[in-house]
Amino acid sequence: MWNEPSDEELARLPAFYSTESVPIADKLIPMHFFLGGCDWYMAEYSPQERVFFCYAILNDDFQNAEWGYASFDELRDLKTTQGFEVDRDLNWKTRKASEIERIVQAGGV
Repeated sequence: MWNEPSDEELARLPAFYSTESVPIADKLIPMHFFLGGCDWYMAEYSPQERVFFCYAILNDDFQNAEWGYASFDELRDLKTTQGFEVDRDLNWKTRKASEIERIVQAGGV
């Protein structure tokens, strides 16, 4: 993974279920990963399980995009046959899910 987040950066993400009462549209997305036409918008993180709760759009497939769980270790180890890896968006600014065009476009809010 390029620009892998540190344990300290991951610890700043909300814990699992801590935003359960927040409507999906208002969930804050503090971290974004991408690879080609794939995007993972991270909303919560469990350091014990090393798993994110996130919105995933894979291969620009907006019809099948969904909220769910993604393994940090699997994302970290993912590589294309050309050697590209998942990257963390270092220019990402925390915003609500409803303010993220690709989530809205995919019907995630």
